[in-house]
Amino acid sequence: MFKLFFPLLLSAFFGLSVKAAPAKQDKNQGHEANKLIVPVGGNTWTINVAVINNKGLTDWTSTTTRVQTYIYLSQSGTLHLSLNMNPGGKNKLKITVQSLSKEVLVEGGMEKEYYVGKWENVHLGYVMIEIQGISKSAASFGTLTSVGISGSSINSETAFVKDNNDNYFYWGRRGPSVHLKYTIPSSDITDFYSEITVPEGNDVIGSYFMANGFAEGYFGIQVNSATERRILFSVWSPYATDNPASIPQELKITLLKKVNHVHAGEFGNEGAGGQSYLVYPWKAGMTYKFLLRGQPQSDNSTIYTAYFFAPEENKWMLIASFKRPVTNTYLKNLHSFLENFIPETGDQTRMAIYSNQWVRDTNGVWTALTSAKFTADQTARKRFRLDYAGGVYGNTFYLKNCGFFFPAININSQFDIDKPTIAPDIDFLQLP
Repeated sequence: MFKLFFPLLLSAFFGLSVKAAPAKQDKNQGHEANKLIVPVGGNTWTINVAVINNKGLTDWTSTTTRVQTYIYLSQSGTLHLSLNMNPGGKNKLKITVQSLSKEVLVEGGMEKEYYVGKWENVHLGYVMIEIQGISKSAASFGTLTSVGISGSSINSETAFVKDNNDNYFYWGRRGPSVHLKYTIPSSDITDFYSEITVPEGNDVIGSYFMANGFAEGYFGIQVNSATERRILFSVWSPYATDNPASIPQELKITLLKKVNHVHAGEFGNEGAGGQSYLVYPWKAGMTYKFLLRGQPQSDNSTIYTAYFFAPEENKWMLIASFKRPVTNTYLKNLHSFLENFIPETGDQTRMAIYSNQWVRDTNGVWTALTSAKFTADQTARKRFRLDYAGGVYGNTFYLKNCGFFFPAININSQFDIDKPTIAPDIDFLQLP
């Protein structure tokens, strides 16, 4: 009894402060009745070494590792936090929300819920919950499977990737894809011209800035790695499959021509068909031009040809020309999109300016595209990710996604710009 009360007596009589060590928590104490569980596998990224998989966080050994879980709050208020984890030993962790940190001791060899504490006045919008190991008794800090949240900031509009049904941990970490669907004239369209500018700092690894999309394929630029960038042009087969090997010979996409340095082959996983790409060091801050041609043939096929104009080359370059069987159509369903294809970079924002869209009909008449509908994929529509935007940028269109910015733009919003005055000046007879 004397040992228990002596520090308190010292504090009371002599004005000394006694700093308590972080308390060990192994019960679900402190949470309010509206608790939600945020899976680590679909909502978390790491800085420095650690592994995120569908089960959560593993290989967590370094005190320099920062584990960052994101949630969206539709209202400000209090936020209670807990960690569902197997410490695998006796560890001290630091949890930070909006610059306020709390420490917690976790101990044991089985998964438990460890209550961390309560944060006041947490703002609406995206909130990052950062976890960092301070000290450990074993080789690792254990495994982390989920984060518990409750409080007055939590309601039915709180957004995160809730489960892995239909592989949404993967899609959620990739982030939402966003699109511009252009209003096009009713005439038969043979050519689609557009331009893309990626502002400096937005050329994030994993980005595909798709300029000229059409009913049967897509054409744009990618950031594939720190050292490689591509100009990508693909055409889907009319045979519905994700496996190109299963496509019957008579329904395969046929390569008609390409330049020497262009790689051509097949693709799968998200549909299947013919694919071509040119490794090319395009740069952020520069404007690049794209021309797509669609020419229906008498044998119930259509030839699609893609050209790329880079200011560094000052000329149109042929990427490839593909023949699609069982297809007899001019260009339809014209659109642009922005996607991230690498889940590990889904926590980084990227943006592009889509400008100067024109179509040319069978009479050789150019028409400017000045109206576009903004749409997004199922990751956005399910409210798993709300970091998406698109609309008007000056007198151009733009798309933006990922990185947990706020607010989002309403899906299906319609946007209009002023008509450009100068049509593309292209000598079609001189195209390669």
